[in-house]
Amino acid sequence: MPDQELTLVLVHGAFAESASWNGVIERLGADRAVVAAANPLRGVAGDAAYVRDVVRGIGGPVILVGHSYGGMVITEAAAGESSVRALVYVNAFCPDTGESALALSGQFPGSTLADTLVSYPVATGGKETAIRQDAFHAQFAADVSDDLAALMARTQRPVTEQALGDGLAATTPPWRSLPTWFVFGDADRNIPVAAHRFMAERAGARGVREVAGASHAMAVSRPDEVAQSVVEAVRGVGSGPS
Repeated sequence: MPDQELTLVLVHGAFAESASWNGVIERLGADRAVVAAANPLRGVAGDAAYVRDVVRGIGGPVILVGHSYGGMVITEAAAGESSVRALVYVNAFCPDTGESALALSGQFPGSTLADTLVSYPVATGGKETAIRQDAFHAQFAADVSDDLAALMARTQRPVTEQALGDGLAATTPPWRSLPTWFVFGDADRNIPVAAHRFMAERAGARGVREVAGASHAMAVSRPDEVAQSVVEAVRGVGSGPS
């Protein structure tokens, strides 16, 4: 691809996987350079290092798009990376230095995620967590069909407890200097909508789209609105097809 072609790097969060971006990618169009990275979900530092490798492998300007815990990862990955032109947060955490996903989600009342989780030890140490399959539909993806929610529950990627508890290490969060866009649902049961509004305001977001009735899994359930915010970010940085 040309050196200056803008590439969109999509980073999924906990309890999701790369294919959760499929509807968004379809709406972005075949002429747009897009990579849906496979987020390891092991810890913020390591996950960010992986995304940074993806960015450096692309070798040109990128916009990082993160969903849920993926917002932690893209924030850390963008720190000090001159090729990152903008950040898009999709029902995602936008942390300040030292803040973790757990701390941000607990800062405002309303999350019901904790009661739906199961955890178990992993051989590398610590525990990882997943959403119980019988609770997944209502908790994570209330606005998708029963059949699709059941499939998503079976293909969800567990996340380590360490990842959810890791604070942002970057001493200067990149959203302080990079333009940001936020798109979130007011029916998100993982991250309270008050937290989304707080993070968007704190970041001085250039664009904010709040979608009525959208669940946490809005990349799947509301791909049109998510794609619109991503396209706005592309236009906002002035590179790539509009």
